[in-house]
Amino acid sequence: MEDADLQALTSKLELLIRRVEQLKGQNRLLLASEKSWREERAHLIEKNEMARLKVEAMISRLKALEQDS
Repeated sequence: MEDADLQALTSKLELLIRRVEQLKGQNRLLLASEKSWREERAHLIEKNEMARLKVEAMISRLKALEQDS
């Protein structure tokens, strides 16, 4: 293999290595972001369930008041 070919191959490999490192960094950021929105989603689902239970309790109390009248 000629020196120019070897140098071109080395240059391409270095570019490829940099790209792999860049993609690894992006992947870490995406995984962290995914973890964050999953946690937020779980929190919102929990809040929604609590609100639903409160509304159901209010409806039950209103029905009970209505029957007492």
